[in-house]
Amino acid sequence: MPEEKSYYFAQIFVNSNPIFFMKKLISVKYSHLAFNTGMLVIRAALGAALMANHGYVKLTNFSERKDNFMNFLNMGSTVSFTLITFAEFFCAFLLIIGMFTRLAAIPVIIGMLTAFILAHGAVFAEGETPLVYACIAFLILLVGPGKFSIDGALSK
Repeated sequence: MPEEKSYYFAQIFVNSNPIFFMKKLISVKYSHLAFNTGMLVIRAALGAALMANHGYVKLTNFSERKDNFMNFLNMGSTVSFTLITFAEFFCAFLLIIGMFTRLAAIPVIIGMLTAFILAHGAVFAEGETPLVYACIAFLILLVGPGKFSIDGALSK
């Protein structure tokens, strides 16, 4: 069996044979390049979405919003707001660059599941977004950051 090439997915679109295209489309095989590129895209998309849409807003409006945040586990609203800001901004940044990736995914998972269960609640309303974020962070926790990350570069 020939060794897989790094241009595995590029072959799908270059070869015009429809049978070849269908075999590749339903195949469970993947190349290392495709996996690592996919993990880079997943990490960057999750991190950017959390930072830009949630973390940055919380960080820039910290003093106005800290007293009106939910009191999670009777820690106080300021501590709860600080923890979710840490998860949504700083951990999201670590996910983007792929540094301490699995460790950074844990606060994101906890924060998003807390937001889903306690703050939003409904799956098909506004609670859907934190659930999706938590599932993506769990995927990153399970499979790691991939080679296109600082963690991947340091593991060589």
